[in-house]
Amino acid sequence: MIVGIYKGGIFIKKYSGEIGLLLVSLIWGSGFVATQLGLENGLTPFQLMTGRFFIGAFLISIIFFNKVKNINKSDIISGIMLGVFLFTAFSFQTFGLRYTTSSKSAFLTAANVVMVPFVGCLLYRRKIDKIGIMSSLIALIGIGIISLDSSFSISFGDSLTLICAVGFAMHIFFTSEFTKNHDPVVLTCIQMATAFLLSLLLQILVGEINTPINKLTVSSVLFLGVFNTTLCFLGQTICQTKVDGTKTAILLSTEAIFGMLFSVVIANEVITSRMIIGSILIFTAIICAETKLSFLFKENKDLDLINLDKDL
Repeated sequence: MIVGIYKGGIFIKKYSGEIGLLLVSLIWGSGFVATQLGLENGLTPFQLMTGRFFIGAFLISIIFFNKVKNINKSDIISGIMLGVFLFTAFSFQTFGLRYTTSSKSAFLTAANVVMVPFVGCLLYRRKIDKIGIMSSLIALIGIGIISLDSSFSISFGDSLTLICAVGFAMHIFFTSEFTKNHDPVVLTCIQMATAFLLSLLLQILVGEINTPINKLTVSSVLFLGVFNTTLCFLGQTICQTKVDGTKTAILLSTEAIFGMLFSVVIANEVITSRMIIGSILIFTAIICAETKLSFLFKENKDLDLINLDKDL
């Protein structure tokens, strides 16, 4: 039993980044209920954005004050970049939802899974990992099976949501880059503050100053701010110090599965064959990305050695 606990501890330590990102996706999946609660009780998407990012920036600044007070110019530049990408992604997703369905929005947003590997290739001329690309495509197909209906037409809202996907892809990629040289807590705080200020400005520009305040809207904003924003983005940033951008995007794509499960448990939706098939494909993509199909290559290598021995 002691040996089992020891091995379990080693496993958790080795894959702590991957496990953390799966937990982030789990919490994000639960956020659909809180978001719907807020929107159904008078809040606009931009008011939700302003509230959740304010709470995120405030909590991290207070809890990690000793780290935040020592920020430098390089931290600020990197954090602002991440905040702009985050704000851009949420803004275009919000605008896109006015002209497309939530299911298509979820699928098109998840297209960042495929985009992340190409960001490094285009900006830094890095070699594209073939298995990473294959895993990303499998994950995207799985998300599409879960999210899309029979209509595959591209509308104006779909185009806006694709820009949102680019924003999330850039955010995931540069988070992996910046955490190599910057404190993840500091980066998270600065990007939260940036996203909050930009969201507040946008809220003012569109004339959504009057915010309905009641128990349901406050509960919604608090849940999104504390869990889906503060905890999740801080967790994502820390975990990306251990996990590369492509694998991160694939692991975060499990949000579609967790969102589906929460809708089944809380909203009493019926599990369909499409949900099961899509979930299997996403988990297949995670296994491919994690193992790099090394078990296949090892088998082929062993066969080559056997054949070589026979020839000798």
